[in-house]
Amino acid sequence: MPDVINHYIGGKVVAGKSGRLGDIYNPATGEVIRKVAYASVEELRAAVAAAKAAFPAWAETPPLRRARVMFRLKSLIEQNMDRLARIITEEHGKTVEDAKGSITRGLEVVEFACGIPHALKGEYTESVGTAIDSYSMRQPLGVVAGITPFNFPAMIPLWMAPMAIACGNTFVLKPSEKDPSFSLELANLFKEAGLPDGVFNVVQGDKVAVNAILDDPDIMAVSFVGATTTAEYVYQTGARHNKRVQAFGGAKNHMVIMPDADLNQASDALLGAAYGSAGERCMAISVAVAIGDKVADEIIHNLAPRVRALKVGPGTDPEVEMGPLVTRDHYNKVMGLIETGVKEGAHLALDGRGLKLQGYEKGFFMGGSIFDRVTTDMEIYKQEIFGPVLSVVRAKDYAEAAKMINEHEYGNGTAIFTRDGDAARHFANSIKVGMVGVNVPIPVPVAYHSFGGWKRSVFGDQHMYGMEGVRFYTKLKTITARWPTGIRSGADFNIPTLG
Repeated sequence: MPDVINHYIGGKVVAGKSGRLGDIYNPATGEVIRKVAYASVEELRAAVAAAKAAFPAWAETPPLRRARVMFRLKSLIEQNMDRLARIITEEHGKTVEDAKGSITRGLEVVEFACGIPHALKGEYTESVGTAIDSYSMRQPLGVVAGITPFNFPAMIPLWMAPMAIACGNTFVLKPSEKDPSFSLELANLFKEAGLPDGVFNVVQGDKVAVNAILDDPDIMAVSFVGATTTAEYVYQTGARHNKRVQAFGGAKNHMVIMPDADLNQASDALLGAAYGSAGERCMAISVAVAIGDKVADEIIHNLAPRVRALKVGPGTDPEVEMGPLVTRDHYNKVMGLIETGVKEGAHLALDGRGLKLQGYEKGFFMGGSIFDRVTTDMEIYKQEIFGPVLSVVRAKDYAEAAKMINEHEYGNGTAIFTRDGDAARHFANSIKVGMVGVNVPIPVPVAYHSFGGWKRSVFGDQHMYGMEGVRFYTKLKTITARWPTGIRSGADFNIPTLG
């Protein structure tokens, strides 16, 4: 890897000129392993100019040819899977297998984009009036941008860019400055797949680049994933500049465990959903809502020894189950929230603090923690911790559990574990959350459906990828046509009717 991760503009790597650099850490060692260039407004403008210049020819490229680029991209990513996963692990900390899984979930959207000729088909109606036909088409917006988070440096860009590009747009990616190396790898693979120069561009950076994207008059749409406060800012600022915006924010995902559930199955699900990727997932289960004390006691009894026994270490170790947190600052934030939970009176049934690994003393490691008897007025219940911390809330019945989920400010994902079809159906239909799992702990939709939450987990009207993604990245045009043989002579000053 290069010593400095730079920008990718107009089909080539471009060295940063702003003079501002950020540190990229290996979370397992705590060491700075390379630098990343932070873009100036002028550098963002250069990327947009390249994308704007490439747009007319790419928009006119038949969708079938765009799809062939996606087919080649899919094959290239598969061929380079091991190498790409190790790059992600080095900068993010998640295990190599988890990194491969995240790339695979991104590839599913690339596979959907391979079918873009079908997804872009419009509607046609013959004879809506006398000798009048009507049809619709979806056309690309122009230059669009994606601002992506640190926790999925491959998956989220793959959820955005292939969809936007397959629809005929050109794209500017601003990845997280914490783990940006995959972005240049993706740029190189797009080029190798035959994507014309300028269609995909990468601008590294911080809030300067984000604000430049939001202010730029040539960027027609912005996709964002990150913290809720930033998502709201991106949405409001982008909308004020007449951009189409989808901004995905935080989450506090609950898993309801009914008394009739298979508690061994529920414990297995909680273990992976709460502690996979060290809890740094927007779809992680961070709250287990146990119906009744008996369920809560058994879940904690099942879970605590398994969490205590989690193999924690560098993500490159094939035996490791949970890697480090992404940065020292984020580690300190999670540690602070655990301390807050103790002060608030929650019972810390398992304390993951103080973990030290020989040879990795400077790494950002912590063990898994479990809080019991958490109440809805506590900060650890209200806030997204984004770390390996599970809160157990005890509810007296299903109605109380559903009420607390519906009243939470976030509505990203949720799950219920039960054998009762009636309870499951009522939960799925009535819960005020965008993605629901029934005996499925992390209900991320497959690529031909769409991803997105409700309430303050999303700002904007359309969800990500699938047909929602096609609609977000295109604008609808409807044509009503009559040819001369059907035109009566004489002017008509009344509003047109089709009869």
